[in-house]
Amino acid sequence: MEVGIILLKQIVMMFAMLGIGFFLYKRKMITNQGSKDIGRILLYIVIPIVIISSFWIDRTPEKTVVLIESAVISAAVMFIAVAVSYFIFGRKDGTACFSSSFSNAGFIGIPLVQMVLGSDAVFYISIMIVLINALQWTFGVYMISGNKNVMNLKAIVKNPIVISVGAGLILYFVNIPCPAMASSLFSSIKGLNTPLAMIVSGVFLAQSDLIGMFFNKEIWRVSIYRLLIIPAITLLLCWILPFGSNEVKMAILIAAACPVGSNVAIFAQQYDRNYKEAVEHVCLSTILCIITLPFIVAAASHLW
Repeated sequence: MEVGIILLKQIVMMFAMLGIGFFLYKRKMITNQGSKDIGRILLYIVIPIVIISSFWIDRTPEKTVVLIESAVISAAVMFIAVAVSYFIFGRKDGTACFSSSFSNAGFIGIPLVQMVLGSDAVFYISIMIVLINALQWTFGVYMISGNKNVMNLKAIVKNPIVISVGAGLILYFVNIPCPAMASSLFSSIKGLNTPLAMIVSGVFLAQSDLIGMFFNKEIWRVSIYRLLIIPAITLLLCWILPFGSNEVKMAILIAAACPVGSNVAIFAQQYDRNYKEAVEHVCLSTILCIITLPFIVAAASHLW
């Protein structure tokens, strides 16, 4: 229960930051272009540095085992998320399938995992974040567009998060010591992750139809699967698996229980799907996660 309360406090703090983004957009102090620029800074600079620094640690046999265990658990979790989403939404609503499948493990998952388990815990979810990005550019793009030919392997290879994990793995396995100056620089940049991510989310929220969104049954249905059904199955899977520490499983569970990833809106706009609905998937699930995430994490703390 204590972890759930800690998580609730952190989510409330993040929502305060989200409110800043909402206020700035409504007051026209930040534009859509401005939020996109912030998103690029997050995607190309801040999150890669967070990931690289999580791998730039002394290599030990114990940490290597943890890395392998987290990769296996993450793969199983993503298989479940995609399979459940495809079975429920895939044949009739590709945007809903995308939203249900992929959590916002980068922008929201990383800050929450850092706050609850410490900055080193990003190490546990890095492989999961890579899997999410790879699946978004293959299965996800196919579901939204309905065209297998648009699956873009080149985009996966060029993805900054994939590149940063690759660089981090090299640093880890070569076991190159991290200079004090680099460590200090990375720590400063990592501090930007949470506020910038939540400001961008606040801009998304400011553009949504808040009243209409709460009365849309299909938006609620997607949020229920993304925030409750899939995390509950993930929780049970982690409970059943005979390997992996509770801390690794908790980090992966937090990432799996995060709201809809913002990429669904980008892809929906790119492939002429319902952009407004995609934004509402992101916004409603982000609002509701203040209730669901602490509940899921508290349940895990009690069960494990």
